[in-house]
Amino acid sequence: MSFRATWAEINLGAIAHNLQEIKRKVAPAEIMAVIKADAYGHGLKEVARVALENNARYLGVSTVEEGVQLRKQTTTPILVFGGFFENQIKACLEHDLELTLFDFERAGALSKQAQASGNSAKVHIKVDTGMTRVGVHWQESLDFICRVSELRYVKIVGIYTHFASADAKDKSFAKTQLQRFQKVLTELEMRNIQIPLKHTANSGAILDLPESYFDMVRPGVSIYGYYPSFEATESINLQPAMSFKSQVVAVKQVESGTKISYDSTYETVKQTKIVTVPVGYADGYNRLLSNQGEVLIRGKRYPVVGQVCMDFIMVDIGLENDIQTGDEVVLLGCQGDEEISIYEICEKLNTIPYEFTCMISSRVPRVYKSRMS
Repeated sequence: MSFRATWAEINLGAIAHNLQEIKRKVAPAEIMAVIKADAYGHGLKEVARVALENNARYLGVSTVEEGVQLRKQTTTPILVFGGFFENQIKACLEHDLELTLFDFERAGALSKQAQASGNSAKVHIKVDTGMTRVGVHWQESLDFICRVSELRYVKIVGIYTHFASADAKDKSFAKTQLQRFQKVLTELEMRNIQIPLKHTANSGAILDLPESYFDMVRPGVSIYGYYPSFEATESINLQPAMSFKSQVVAVKQVESGTKISYDSTYETVKQTKIVTVPVGYADGYNRLLSNQGEVLIRGKRYPVVGQVCMDFIMVDIGLENDIQTGDEVVLLGCQGDEEISIYEICEKLNTIPYEFTCMISSRVPRVYKSRMS
């Protein structure tokens, strides 16, 4: 049980709704629920359970460690996106993790250890069609796949790529990447190499590129109720799953000319009340919101004033109210008829929804609701 006065509220009903809406759009393609980075800050274990109850055939994680943790609760296929090192292979095989493969040296090491274990290792070939991150270059991928397919103890069960800009208004490069991927698939067919699962579509492509669905799609941020960019269409009805809340810990009436917080970057221009809220950048409330963030208290907006501290923010509430210690403060989400949306926060921070939810730190307890509001 947590006694913290700052918490993140996760609406599992919203996550279930989003998965159902995604499935409705992409069917008959299957869903790989991307729950890396502690399910984008929403909670790996809890989101995995809801995903599996709502159409997810696969689960996607970034690291071997995430995969091992997740395997404790499900026998569902788990794909590790981030590759692997030789000293991790034993754990991958023991926990039946499907691995992303993009270089032959690691393929050889994987085959050798798989043979010793008496089991085949399952891999998805990552093709770099333009992201220039991990993956075998698309022009070299055919020869690479042919070599890997000769390894007796390595079984290719999937092939995929990742779009660099599917959520941009200009889809030209995403379409170029798709054409490159399709060319690889055509060449594989000509060589009579069959790979069961082909997948490319992230959240942006799910919204705007139906030709990219193939056998399976990989929704990430859309599962949690957010559109990936300001340029993506809102072709699926998504419900935000996270609210970020705290409580008033102190109320002070101050005079005109009172300086607030570190470096005195804010000075009151009239008599007012300043409330202190026990949340700060150590919790994921970004310091760049100093003197520009807003919060909701009793259904009204109030400005964050002064520098955001490690553990506190200060808010100017004026004099015409009866706000008291213990009152709920909404940093992200709804209260009454008002809402602090993730998009307005991201616009102020020049960032994306993914980063903000991932920034909410582990010292902030997650409180789970089972139904949509």
